[in-house]
Amino acid sequence: MIKEQCLGFLNTPPLWLGEQFGIEQFLFPELNMNRFLPKPIFKKMRLGHQMEHVFEQLLIRNDTYELVLHNQPVKDGNLTIGEIDFILKNLESKQLIHVELTYKFYIVDPTISEPIHRLIGPNRRDMFYTKMEKIRDRQFPLLHSENGIATLSEKNINHEDIEHQACYKAQLFMPYSNMKVDITPLNTDCIYGYWLRFNDFEKEEFRNSKYYLPSKSEWVIEPHRKVRWSSHFETLMEVNLRTLNENAPMLWMKKSDTEYEKLFVVWW
Repeated sequence: MIKEQCLGFLNTPPLWLGEQFGIEQFLFPELNMNRFLPKPIFKKMRLGHQMEHVFEQLLIRNDTYELVLHNQPVKDGNLTIGEIDFILKNLESKQLIHVELTYKFYIVDPTISEPIHRLIGPNRRDMFYTKMEKIRDRQFPLLHSENGIATLSEKNINHEDIEHQACYKAQLFMPYSNMKVDITPLNTDCIYGYWLRFNDFEKEEFRNSKYYLPSKSEWVIEPHRKVRWSSHFETLMEVNLRTLNENAPMLWMKKSDTEYEKLFVVWW
């Protein structure tokens, strides 16, 4: 499945284009994916760490950047105060680029008035705006702090030579009742599906489809037919258990042999 994860990651659009919020978006160079045989990834690893391995494996296939540094802790004595995701070197310009990597799944909540505050995690435990501010106001400046400068110096890197960018990819899910909620200035190409509540999922319109509950490692990839599909009734029982535990599962819905949809059923 690692190859499908890599392709899913690569095909996921950036959450914004160019510069927004004072953050420049990193865009992948063109990659040659012929004969691509990625190394396995430990499935019990947190999804964010899996995406770091995916990013690294894709990056080494390009002719534009060299990987200089990856997952470098920044310490204050024995205390780790942060981590540098990636530092790349542009092989043509020799420019060093610090890239903070984020891959997220957000539902869009239309009850929140400000568009960029509408993106929240399916379990309402994280928010896009909070994560974006953390990257801009904490993770970027970390490299220019006393401890960050010392860490980079040990690697013969001058902090003043570094540009900052974010590789911020996301899959967005609109409310089932309203697929046209404004998310300006974010990228609408990131819309992958919709979300609904359990009592809506019980309705007649969902009963004739087949369903699959992907593992979190599979959330990144496109739905496909080579999985064990279940009836609406079977799925309803499993989803009910998840929602009772305040967990919002992703579902793949098979409407026909060629038509699939992604959705979240939320518990709140």
